[in-house]
Amino acid sequence: MFTLKRALLTAARTNQCRFFSGSQSNWDARKGLVLGVYEKEGEENTVDLTPAARSLDNALSGKLSELLKISGPALKKGKNRIFYGLHVDFPCVAVVGLGKKNAGVCGSENWDAGKENVRAALSAGCRLLQDLEVSHVEVDACGDAQAAAEGAVLGLFQYDELKTKKKIKVTTRLHGSDDMAGWDKGVLYGEGQNLARLLMEAPANHVTPTVFADTIEEKLAPYSERVTVHKRCQAWIEEQQMGAFLSVSRGSEEPPVFLELHYNGSPDKTQAPLLLVGKGITFDTGGISLKPPSGMDAMRADMGGAATVCSAVVTAAALNLPINIIGLAPLCENMPSGKATKPGDVVRAKNGKTIQVDNTDAEGRLVLADALCYAHTFSPRAIVNAATLTGAMDVALGSAATGVFTNSDWLWEGLHKASVVTGDRMWRMPLFQHYTGQVTDSQLADLNNVGKYSRSGGACTAAAFLREFVTAPHWAHLDIAGVMSNKDEVPYLRKGMSGRPTRTLVEFAAGLAHQD
Repeated sequence: MFTLKRALLTAARTNQCRFFSGSQSNWDARKGLVLGVYEKEGEENTVDLTPAARSLDNALSGKLSELLKISGPALKKGKNRIFYGLHVDFPCVAVVGLGKKNAGVCGSENWDAGKENVRAALSAGCRLLQDLEVSHVEVDACGDAQAAAEGAVLGLFQYDELKTKKKIKVTTRLHGSDDMAGWDKGVLYGEGQNLARLLMEAPANHVTPTVFADTIEEKLAPYSERVTVHKRCQAWIEEQQMGAFLSVSRGSEEPPVFLELHYNGSPDKTQAPLLLVGKGITFDTGGISLKPPSGMDAMRADMGGAATVCSAVVTAAALNLPINIIGLAPLCENMPSGKATKPGDVVRAKNGKTIQVDNTDAEGRLVLADALCYAHTFSPRAIVNAATLTGAMDVALGSAATGVFTNSDWLWEGLHKASVVTGDRMWRMPLFQHYTGQVTDSQLADLNNVGKYSRSGGACTAAAFLREFVTAPHWAHLDIAGVMSNKDEVPYLRKGMSGRPTRTLVEFAAGLAHQD
């Protein structure tokens, strides 16, 4: 296990390198360039070059424009073209279509279309050059250096740590712009999401609760002056009387870990912290209520809530955000065994409420219940929990958006605003009292861990269950089950675990930091 842990930590360090920080001598190998072009308003078969593309075109006496005209139809959004031998410094030049130049926030789509176009286009261009084994790529800012960096970093990520044949590693840097601050910020945002993707994608025998906690501790080590990490053991969990959490972990041979992260970024050390809580089931079999075998391998990512929350804390520390954040991640496996919780068992949560566990596969809400109770001890300004909680959320929204259940209009507005910027959308869901009665109607205990009408409104009854452990006026539950993985829906993410909504959590924290 030690060897596996060391391998994972090495992989994390390798994948999270600062792509823009290589020395000049490293750029002597084969280089490529990604440039953007806009659709020209009112004119067919013509394009509008970005400033960086225009600069290269002028240096080549209009050769780039000429090649674009004779090589096919004008580049539309999502299309690209590659030219060889065009410039002595760049043997390969990829030109990508950005769509309309004036694209901005789209109310019907709930995102900034301009930023999304940049992310998607530059991701495609970088991957195109990677497939040609170009190891060093310069990237056009396309008017938004942060979005360009996010697209490049996210698009190039590939989990192939355990494969013999790997994709070539590509280093990227900004081209034709002096907005290094925006580029650096985008790199960190992208690397943060890639850390979550790395943790979620890795096999469960490589990422146990202990290895997960050690990996996050390693990632936070450079910021030790502002960060404190507590890896709480089972004895501590028992002392805290977290009976709901322990009822889930008891079936596994892997010991549970309650990971507690304190980032103190605010100059005001007395500032109330933002509390981020993530479900950390490192593998979910369903327990005694065993899942069907088809697709069970994907349950290695059932700790996606913990992965995104902890990665958001790492990113906040890297950005040196002026805010205090506490991250909590109850980590364990949900396994069947002779010691596992049985359907119909009653357990007691940290706040004293009893829970009838009728379905051991509804375990995420149990570990979150105790974590939410513990979160209140820090008198937070807001609590946001994230969890791959219900298949019902995937049915409701698919991969289009994270479902948000909240008791606070202020908190919803902040999360929604952040999601418009990142393009990782959120959608508010109902938290009606209508659903509360379905989880408080229990034959043996105060609560039942499943709604009495079974599958009806499953995501809503799960949120209603969690609300029974919340007294804070500003709390939001993010059900990220639908956005856990990516097939081809998000063009700048390859197929696999998505790491969503890490960037939105970081953007929300950044916005909150600057409200003061």
